Amino acid sequence: MKRLDNKISLVTSSTRGIGLEIAKKLGGNGSKVYLAVRRLDAGKKIADEIIANGGNADIVYFDASKPDTYKTMIEEVINKEKRLDVLVNNYGGTNVKADFDVVTGNTEDFFRIVQDNLQSVYLPCKEVIPHMIRNGGGSIINISTIGSVIPDLSRVAYVVSKAAINSLTQNIAVQYAKQGVRCNAILPGLIATDAAMDNMSEEFIKGFLRHVPLNRVGKPEDIANAVVFYASDESSFITGDLIEVAGGFGLPTPLYGDSITK
Repeated sequence: MKRLDNKISLVTSSTRGIGLEIAKKLGGNGSKVYLAVRRLDAGKKIADEIIANGGNADIVYFDASKPDTYKTMIEEVINKEKRLDVLVNNYGGTNVKADFDVVTGNTEDFFRIVQDNLQSVYLPCKEVIPHMIRNGGGSIINISTIGSVIPDLSRVAYVVSKAAINSLTQNIAVQYAKQGVRCNAILPGLIATDAAMDNMSEEFIKGFLRHVPLNRVGKPEDIANAVVFYASDESSFITGDLIEVAGGFGLPTPLYGDSITK
């Protein structure tokens, strides 16, 4: 008996990085996992890999630039499976060339990024919650960021949008708890995805780790393990949680980093 046997799940943006590892973990723990992706050929290849490893997977079309696909991806799974037990809202993004501080950041990009990220949770949740209620409940897991609770010097649009997602997570948790719908958010710290590692210098990473008590960069698997927990019945009495999977970043006194030998 696997932890997610007989559960149907969907993960947005799951062809690489954290989303890819989440899909693999869900599929490997007994769930039939739908990869909601823009590149169907890439998604099909991953689904086939999950199946080859003993899991169960399929794909649905999703494109963050086409908001209607948030609805159609849910509809497609419901039409095929008659239910959706686990929704993982993994999509999120920013524009590093325009998302700075409040004064120097681009205003139009600020509102575009906030809307883009916030609707990536709001729209699929709005669509899936009625189906979950009809089927006796479900688990929604939103991927946020540690930056949503620790102010930064840049990326204001990204972190503000994720802070809004934290609030939306807790509002959903409260509003639909009586109908059996749980909603939690995971706040990753620095995770060793290709996208992150390719854009950070060794010097930056070394300096960053001085403020991470566990003294390592996170792995996509660390986030995927938390997702499996929230997707499973092991977390059946947990909702509205904002769990930081960041190695303790932001927890100690600001003097902590100065105490670490350079």
